Amino acid sequence: MIKSSLLAWHFLTIIPLRKSSHVQSAPRELASSMQWYPAVGLVIGGILVAGDALFNLLLPGDVTSLLVLCVLVVLTGGLHQDGLADTIDGLGKRGSPAERLAVMKDGSIGALGATGLILVLGLRFAGILHLPIPDRTGLLLCMPVMGKWAMVVSTFGSSHARAGGGLASDFLNEIRLRDVLWATLWAGVFLCVTLGWQAGVLLLGLGVVVGRGMVCVCSRVFGGITGDVLGSINEVTEILFLFAAPLILMLAVF
Repeated sequence: MIKSSLLAWHFLTIIPLRKSSHVQSAPRELASSMQWYPAVGLVIGGILVAGDALFNLLLPGDVTSLLVLCVLVVLTGGLHQDGLADTIDGLGKRGSPAERLAVMKDGSIGALGATGLILVLGLRFAGILHLPIPDRTGLLLCMPVMGKWAMVVSTFGSSHARAGGGLASDFLNEIRLRDVLWATLWAGVFLCVTLGWQAGVLLLGLGVVVGRGMVCVCSRVFGGITGDVLGSINEVTEILFLFAAPLILMLAVF
């Protein structure tokens, strides 16, 4: 249990808690660690909340929101943003799935990927900036929970796009239903306790629709999914959460 949670932490953040890394772990251990992704997301959310409170004491709201975004990107090592840019480049490439995957594997970022990344970061900044003050703490806390949980739901039952596999293949091949159920339990409890059960259930439904919808589209285009696609799912889910959650909370009141 402790090893699984540490693996999840090391995979999703740049803060080391021990010397060993996910590279030295068995495929099943890596997949099993996904059940802890929402819990890691909660810790990340807690760091964002603490940073938001600290920055807000000294700085105006727009600067505070920008710094909160910077903390998130630095804390996660830009892993998901990199995946998003690569996925956008792959989607924008005309050609066979193999040609699209080749573009995604290329270390350089294309014009389309760069543009998409800038727009997505802008949307995330706007979403953080305009979070309603009464719900701001709870929404910042739960945003990473949603993104990390959506990746778990999207991994289960999906296949890798590359015949030779990749880093994500260990997760895709070895994840079990119980891993998804545990992750869903954690995410459901965190969301429902923080935002209320009605909003929590609706947001979980949103995560399923977004995650599985992106899996369906990317499977058609690429012949499966990759780690980059999972990173994209995290980004898209969290951004939609920032805009949808305040509306859902308003509707839940009535």
